[in-house]
Amino acid sequence: MSQNAPLSMPAPKTPGFTDVKAALLGGKTFRSLSEQSLSPREEKFERARQTLGLFLAPAVAIVFALLPTAMDPTQQLLAAVLLGVIILWICEPVPIPVGGLMGVAAVVILGIAPAAEVLQPFGSTTIFTFIGAFILAQAMLKHGIAQRLAFAVLSVPGVAKSTYRIITAFGVITCLLSAFVSNTATVAMLLPTALGILTVIGELLQNRGVVKSDFDPLRLRVGAALMLMLAYGASVGGLLTPVGSPPNLIGRGLIEEATGVRISFAQWAATAAPLCLAMFIVLALVMFLLNKPEIRRIEGVDGFISEKKAEQGKMKRAEVNTLIAFGFTVTLWLLPAFASLIFGTESEQYIFLDDRLDEGIVAVLGASLLFILPTDWKKREATLTWSDAAKIDWGTIVLFGTGIIFGSLLSATGLAETIGTTASDTLGVTSVITITAFSVILAILISETTSNTASAAVVVPIVIPLCVAMDVDPFIPALAATFAASFGFMLPVSTPQNAIVYGSGTIPITRMIRTGLVFDILGAALIISIVPIMVGVTGIGG
Repeated sequence: MSQNAPLSMPAPKTPGFTDVKAALLGGKTFRSLSEQSLSPREEKFERARQTLGLFLAPAVAIVFALLPTAMDPTQQLLAAVLLGVIILWICEPVPIPVGGLMGVAAVVILGIAPAAEVLQPFGSTTIFTFIGAFILAQAMLKHGIAQRLAFAVLSVPGVAKSTYRIITAFGVITCLLSAFVSNTATVAMLLPTALGILTVIGELLQNRGVVKSDFDPLRLRVGAALMLMLAYGASVGGLLTPVGSPPNLIGRGLIEEATGVRISFAQWAATAAPLCLAMFIVLALVMFLLNKPEIRRIEGVDGFISEKKAEQGKMKRAEVNTLIAFGFTVTLWLLPAFASLIFGTESEQYIFLDDRLDEGIVAVLGASLLFILPTDWKKREATLTWSDAAKIDWGTIVLFGTGIIFGSLLSATGLAETIGTTASDTLGVTSVITITAFSVILAILISETTSNTASAAVVVPIVIPLCVAMDVDPFIPALAATFAASFGFMLPVSTPQNAIVYGSGTIPITRMIRTGLVFDILGAALIISIVPIMVGVTGIGG
């Protein structure tokens, strides 16, 4: 076969390959053990972890509730329930959203707070931001916007001639997409394209004699670098906007609830942009130093890309409609920020737009366009059907609501102040920097063992009372913890996108651990150093 001949991508259902798109875009974010494909060793560990959590959660809650302490009885009951919920979130004997709902039910049944008060956060505007953003993302994925963008970037002259440029380009693509689309979904959609390109590179290495004729194509360094760039690049890009990943919205909601400071879409993006840029540069350096590709110059990938672009053809009506709805939504999100720059924050124009263009309302309004803009008027076919929309990640929406509920109860019962005072005395943290460092490290450690979403829901409510007890503004530590909750790069179980690329079989676990550990450490250092500076520059917490 000619080195320049375009090669076809493996069919999604080829034996030995998981249908990633079907598995991960089917609305099954929180899967039970029976729904997962695990090795015998992994299944044994997961079964033990879930069984432990099933019995440990109620046991710890009951024991703590009965302990003779000097705490207020209501605070002690809430703390007992919260401890049980955290164990359920970490051990996952039930889906994470269900664990949160069980805790909410316990709060009401035990008389900690009335149902109307407890359930009020489910009416939060951020809930509607989640719903609208998820529906928009569902349309982008259904109609192939991700693949079209990928092939457009890879078609830039010179990109497909170098493994370094291809890997970097994939990182850029995933960063841009994951700023608005689920990190997991972004990686799932781009993985088949990456595997197709890796096939071209593998055959090229074999034809050139760079590797042995009987080499294992699943153990190439270039393959590990490409796949890890997909997974880690999505996590980095997800930090850029409030809707980039669930931890962002959860952390932002908790911060606004505790401090009363509203963080607009534009303020968040302005604060996160330098952090994302710095992290991407560090990511590229780490990737190429620890996973140096076997070959730099390549031929044949451009032919593969041309073939795939030809298959896509011209942009279809559904894609255009999706981009219209997406552009409409982002424009309205940013309009108050533009008004503030032009007319000032005290102007009538800014106040009017800021009051009326609530992010949650804008999100559902933009998503609504998908059900109005037609793809076939005669058949009354719209861009998206409700069956498509119903596949969004409702579990994360429920989890967000329960996280906000516990954050509110921590404050209302005074437990937040008690936790903060105790932590301050025990840990000896005395400044914003030390609290920020503690918050970041704690968030990363938790996100390595459980979902990023649960990490944000657990850590931010701990950080805020710690700051309050020390009379320190909680904004910077809580925001830093929110960013750090999207980390967890060492293990396949740390994030769904890690699991996706690990499932491709191209990344040895030792290589993922080594690369992830280095990026965890450097990323933590970047968050601790950059976030305080950007908060001061943008005035986001003022």
